[in-house]
Amino acid sequence: MSSLAASLPGFSFVRRCGPGVLFSVLIAGAAALLAEWPPMVKLGLSALTLAIALGMVAGNTVFPAVSGRTGAGVDFARSVLLRAGIVLYGFRISLSDIGAVGWPGVLIAMAMVALTFGLAVRIGTRWLGLDRETAALIGAGSAICGAAAVMATQPVVRGEEHKVSIAVATVVVFGTLSMVLYPLVYPYLGLSEHAFGLFAGATIHEVAQVVAVGEAVGPDAANAAVVEKMLRVMMLAPFLMSLSFRVAASTPGAASLRACWRQVRVPWFAVLFIAVSAVHSLDVLPRAWVASLVQLDTLLLATAMAAMGLRTSAASLRKAGAQPLKLGALLFVFLTVGGYAVNAAVLALF
Repeated sequence: MSSLAASLPGFSFVRRCGPGVLFSVLIAGAAALLAEWPPMVKLGLSALTLAIALGMVAGNTVFPAVSGRTGAGVDFARSVLLRAGIVLYGFRISLSDIGAVGWPGVLIAMAMVALTFGLAVRIGTRWLGLDRETAALIGAGSAICGAAAVMATQPVVRGEEHKVSIAVATVVVFGTLSMVLYPLVYPYLGLSEHAFGLFAGATIHEVAQVVAVGEAVGPDAANAAVVEKMLRVMMLAPFLMSLSFRVAASTPGAASLRACWRQVRVPWFAVLFIAVSAVHSLDVLPRAWVASLVQLDTLLLATAMAAMGLRTSAASLRKAGAQPLKLGALLFVFLTVGGYAVNAAVLALF
């Protein structure tokens, strides 16, 4: 019987990767349940954020004892399942979202993504002495969509797991601060609900945090904030393509444009992300199916985050020091102050 089972297609894969994937899924499931707890909802902590936190706890306690049995599955979860989750993320947005906020929203989103990421790399590497991978991961998380952007950027820049965890931590800290600060300062900003929604969607890190801030102000603010945030999310794929070219251009032997293009690692999961978004825009799938796919996507991304947490040691985080938090703080200041200025300038033009 055992020999018959061993001959079945996929049996060796299940035996090799099954335990680690199951371990990661269990952590992701616990994170999803914890994310529904009212105190976590108020803090805007998503299942992704909680998954990497729980994964790090397990990774520094029980995982070393079982890593020989579960390591292969954990590595599969943080690579293959991650890319699958990014592809399915396209079911959360639609190309028609652009029309809801118009060209001002598009220009604001483009400006904030480009400026935030550019500042992150320049300040992180030149002023704070961070390596380029850590600076890029923190910049992507701050510029686009928090933990999901950090995970999507990791394969392109080939960042190590502890660098991913550091980047996610900065997103959590300063995204949570934004959630507390924005509703408090709204009455003093001189913005309509719609304009405030654009400002919040263009400058707050996580989607869940944007939703919480928008709903705290009003329905018009919530609608504009979510749509503007989705525009930033939609820029994930072109951002990854551009970043892949930049990484190729910085490698040895890439002196000419043709040589750069030969070394570009096309992030196909980003291309598929755009394709899925386009399919979603056509509204050809039943809404119940889309809702189920979004739930599956959350599970896949949370599983990948849990796996990354499992592979992150406390020693590697201590070694990173305070510099990543300094970069996160500087980007937070730019997102709030600079983001307000960018919003005002673009809206004045239109």
